[in-house]
Amino acid sequence: MTKNIDNFLEQKNIRPTAMRILIFKYLNGQNVATSLTDIENAFDKSDRTTLYRTLKTFEENGIVHTIDDGSGVTKYALCEENCQCDVETDLHLHFHCNLCNETVCLTNHKIPQINLPEGYLAEDVNLVVKGVCDKCNSI
Repeated sequence: MTKNIDNFLEQKNIRPTAMRILIFKYLNGQNVATSLTDIENAFDKSDRTTLYRTLKTFEENGIVHTIDDGSGVTKYALCEENCQCDVETDLHLHFHCNLCNETVCLTNHKIPQINLPEGYLAEDVNLVVKGVCDKCNSI
């Protein structure tokens, strides 16, 4: 699997360092969007700056996308395969649970194209639905 991650990162023009591979594996194993603090707690011997730079590198190269779920903490999630984080084709809904405070990507629910007035140019769209997730709702 590490060889596949190496190849994937190289295809995205990212040098596959040990830390980048570990962070990718960690994100790949998450069902929910993850904060820098969550990642820092998972890699307690790592430098916060290194982790942040890795996430920024992943974001700039289309491996992760950021989510502003209204909690005041940026969350990160792996992009879908072939995602370009394009405003018109790739953006999807996110769901933030008010009880467990987790945020999940609802990748099968794309954000519909929004027709802006002439002269306006969308650079990012973020749609977060807030409520109670299926896990908390079944308790």
